[in-house]
Amino acid sequence: MIAVGTTPPVIKAKQRPGDRIFSAGTLLAGSLILAILAAVAVFLIVQALPALVADPADISGGEGFLAYVAPLAFGTVWGAIIALAIAVPLSIAVALFISHFAPRRLASALGYVIDLLAAVPSVVYGLWGIGVLAPAIVPVYVWLTENMGWFPLFAPPVSGTGRTILTVAIVLAVMILPIITALSREIFLQTPVLHEEAALALGATRWEMIRTAVLPFGRPGIISASMLGLGRALGETMAVAIILSPAAVVKFALLQQQNPNTIAANIALSFPESYGLGTDTLIASGLVLFVITLVVNSIARYIINRRKAFSGAN
Repeated sequence: MIAVGTTPPVIKAKQRPGDRIFSAGTLLAGSLILAILAAVAVFLIVQALPALVADPADISGGEGFLAYVAPLAFGTVWGAIIALAIAVPLSIAVALFISHFAPRRLASALGYVIDLLAAVPSVVYGLWGIGVLAPAIVPVYVWLTENMGWFPLFAPPVSGTGRTILTVAIVLAVMILPIITALSREIFLQTPVLHEEAALALGATRWEMIRTAVLPFGRPGIISASMLGLGRALGETMAVAIILSPAAVVKFALLQQQNPNTIAANIALSFPESYGLGTDTLIASGLVLFVITLVVNSIARYIINRRKAFSGAN
């Protein structure tokens, strides 16, 4: 019998050996990921330090590291944002079609094809972009320049080869589309059936049900999927290096011959011939890409945490 005013003893379930092994394994795996991430950060900082403190005249271009990396960082973020703007609406539409509109057999086949696209190597996308997409899309670029050249993004002169930042963005959008689509599809399929049935019972159409029940529930998942796709676009190397005709410029025009380069493509193209301070400069630019990716993911986590309470997932 427990005395009045005393706290009842806490009864703990007996842990089985398998539970202890699994718990220790997950703790080790999580700690290992953090340790690897910290080791990469330390390596980048140590190797980049000579370039960060070097005389500006010794850096490629002669104007210092900041002037060297700024156009590369701009091209990296600019191309990835365009790719994300193209891929996210299309991915959400495909995911909704698979999860709520397509017949079961068609949805299964289409989902398999989408998953298969994610396994295609990036070099194949790059070859497709330079060999098929770039020549075929030149007439579209010419039409945009002739009819919408007043808009700064489509300002002339148009590239005659089609090897522009917009072509790279389209290829990147195709590359990240399977990732965003697959994750969004799984999120949409997890929407509580009661939410969907309640919306339909109140007289909502199928689209109104999706807009009021499915999309709010899946918003955090859509943001997470988009950030994964953005991370892939930010770090893509071979497709960009194959397609783009780069230059050290900062410009928003999408259809011209002169285009900003990306950090990853610049490292891939320049590293084999670099040595000494040149290698340190490339590693320092890799540190900038590391920081950009970290900041993007931190912003995404902040947005998800803010909207979690309103997503319906709780």
